[in-house]
Amino acid sequence: MTFKESQDTSTLTFINNEQTKLYLHAILTNTRDPIFVKDNECKLILVNNAFCQLFGLSRKDIIGKTLAEKVPPLEREHFLAIDKKVLEEGKEILCEETLTLSAEQVKIISTRKSRFTDNLGNRYLIGVIHDITERKKNELRKKSHRHVLELITSGKPLAIILDAILHLVEQDNPEMICSILLLDNSGQHLISGSAPRLPTFYSEAIHGVEIGIGVGSCGTAAFMNERIIVDDIESHPYWEPYKGLAKEAGLASCWSEPIRSTEGDVLGTFAIYHNEINAPTKADLTVIEQTASLASIAIEKKHTEDKLKLAASVFSHARESIIITDENNHIINVNARFSEVSGYYHEEVLGKKPQSLMSDVHSPEFHDVMWEEVNANGYWIGEVVSRHKSGKKYTEMQTISAVRDEHNKVSHYVILANDITSMKEYQKQLEHIAHFDVLTNLPNRVLLADRLSQALLQCNRQKQSLAVVFLDLDGFKAINDAYGHDIGDELLISLSGLMKASLREGDSLARIGGDEFVAVLTNLPEKITPMDYVPILERLLLAASAPVMVNGAILNVSASIGVTLYPQDNVDADQLMRHADQAMYIAKERGKNRHHLFDIAQDDAVKVQREGLNAIRHALDHNEFVLHYQPKVNMRSGTVIGFEALIRWQHPKKGLLSPAEFLPIIENNPMNIEMGEWVINSALTQISQWQKQGLHPPLNISVNIAAVQLQQPKFTKNIIKLLKSHPDVEPHLLELEVLETSALDDISHVSATMNACIKLGVNFALDDFGTGYSSLTYLRRLPASLIKIDQSFVRDMLCDPDDSAIVEGVIALAKSFKRNVIAEGVETIEHGKALLKLGCDLAQGYGIAKPMPANEIPQWIDSWQCNEVWQQ
Repeated sequence: MTFKESQDTSTLTFINNEQTKLYLHAILTNTRDPIFVKDNECKLILVNNAFCQLFGLSRKDIIGKTLAEKVPPLEREHFLAIDKKVLEEGKEILCEETLTLSAEQVKIISTRKSRFTDNLGNRYLIGVIHDITERKKNELRKKSHRHVLELITSGKPLAIILDAILHLVEQDNPEMICSILLLDNSGQHLISGSAPRLPTFYSEAIHGVEIGIGVGSCGTAAFMNERIIVDDIESHPYWEPYKGLAKEAGLASCWSEPIRSTEGDVLGTFAIYHNEINAPTKADLTVIEQTASLASIAIEKKHTEDKLKLAASVFSHARESIIITDENNHIINVNARFSEVSGYYHEEVLGKKPQSLMSDVHSPEFHDVMWEEVNANGYWIGEVVSRHKSGKKYTEMQTISAVRDEHNKVSHYVILANDITSMKEYQKQLEHIAHFDVLTNLPNRVLLADRLSQALLQCNRQKQSLAVVFLDLDGFKAINDAYGHDIGDELLISLSGLMKASLREGDSLARIGGDEFVAVLTNLPEKITPMDYVPILERLLLAASAPVMVNGAILNVSASIGVTLYPQDNVDADQLMRHADQAMYIAKERGKNRHHLFDIAQDDAVKVQREGLNAIRHALDHNEFVLHYQPKVNMRSGTVIGFEALIRWQHPKKGLLSPAEFLPIIENNPMNIEMGEWVINSALTQISQWQKQGLHPPLNISVNIAAVQLQQPKFTKNIIKLLKSHPDVEPHLLELEVLETSALDDISHVSATMNACIKLGVNFALDDFGTGYSSLTYLRRLPASLIKIDQSFVRDMLCDPDDSAIVEGVIALAKSFKRNVIAEGVETIEHGKALLKLGCDLAQGYGIAKPMPANEIPQWIDSWQCNEVWQQ
């Protein structure tokens, strides 16, 4: 209740009324907002129950004190200065203040202070406190988000914007430690963008790291352009080189998302670390996607988003309106602020019910629930849409409190209200920014996803079809480059309007970035034909290709359109978008300015390939691959000279699978290289284990390496790294068999690589000698010490003169070049005799032993006996 010095005699008479004193006492006692009265010396002389509860003190500990004694000195000086100013000047003051009740309890309060002078001229300070801590936290969150958007549009340095983005995430998720890394100009390294909470030594260590598989979560995510979730850094192979660094920094998990441009190119990575092992929830994944998207805007679109104007202003805290009703909810008094806000004078509302002042947007059920809660709990807090005397609607945050008498019966109701209309309008503006494209005012990707999901539900309920249309403008970049982004933006605005007008009522058109648009065509027949949607696509093409005049220049582009139909293409919303996108690229490849329907059968083949890759990825991550070992022997001496490591997939459902069932799937995939390194590492580990088991003399293991792996720039470095990780294994015990020599593009580079590895002690063999078109060139230029005769020649050499001649020729060539030679595919005693006769002593094949698990090798060696015929 506000008292003013200008009150006339009739008002003073009213205040002295005994019934009004009862009202005032009831308000003081029962209102949920703390109220206090101080004398001219700033000493407390009257407080209500809420005030005592706020400070945790009894009245006897409060009355006679300023209470500022309990708060820190700076707050005490601030409070008393305002108190004295109000008492001296008589002007009402509303202020937001920080109130420190204890080291653990700090509140933000809004305090209204005014002066009252009694009939004797004594001055008193009256204050009403409102706890706005939670509201300020919400405002801070919104302000932080608004701050990020403002920074993007303000031209601030990128580092400041990225810091603000991470602060926004960490503010709501204190347990998260966030980082943004940027791809450098070469596209090969990640450099620091922002990581305010990561240890400095950690950020410095990963600054400039080269991307690739196994380079932590971020390096792998940037290399593969896909999300990498590592729940446990300590056990994940991607983090093998960085486990020590992560442990020193106290990091246990890392989720990394590529930051992509509108074309899908990697711009950098957004990562979330935790100090404990942690797997992301659905909400966490949403945070990851949204933050990466926001960072993408900041990195790629910042210079084109300068015109973005946030239609937002700081919400102004309004003074409270107070309404007092009797037990029957009839208004018996209101304060001056109520009249200012509502436009109604005191006399105009007496006897009315507060409901009569509300707008018609609230149903009877709303009022019933409100008053049921008041009667059950003693209060209700919520939003109400009220009606100004002029008819204008405005929104208030109301607190309705029931005032009870000494018999615990409701005698009055007190309604405190704050006008939050401005805040609601601001929320609507933010909502609009979140769901609509700033340039064209079309729905953006977020709103499109929601509308498409709703359309799919409706489609299923009503047994209809819909079409998802992906449209990309042809030639727009050339106009942007020639005329500038401002002209390009004007063209986009004009074309957006034309394309939207070409659609039917109920269809949706959204801009998802750059010159890309997506339309959703709904209410199509269940048994859909081209006539149901092709005319709409033709209208879209005409609209997109219409000449547009901008600043005196006539501009003209066209469009490539991809379309997919649901439920014929029976996938989820994201897949429908991707399928339409794929179809759009086919339309563009076929000459542009046309549309193309997604081919479901073609996609099924892609899906099978993708499923195979995912299964192999899972198998690599879950250690489902194993090595079997096939012995290699000297037939003349009977000695075992080593083993060839052959990969197998121990599938949990299909059993043991041969390489032919999975290696072709990853032939052109980075996993091919990753699997090759796994085989080498596993072979070195096996040599070490056999040595520890006492298997002597130490036997070598040969490993097949694909041409693409050998041609990797970092091949030698990787071999060095693998050998260092097994210091007890002599390098000469590792032999690398080069596969697919005909696929070697740069013989000079490969030769240099092999020589570098040979200096380390590693041996090489040519695995498919005789099958390639340039084998002699390879034999001359590649420094392999061993030549393998392919089993396809050895198997039929006894019955096919041509194969026998090839085998004899290979053996002769090997001897001429002073290379050792070994034959694979030796299946019978006769094969061995023929090879020995030609001068080939070394062999492997089913006639000697089949490939076997590592644990069977020691027993096989003990029981191995060379055929006597071979040793004669």
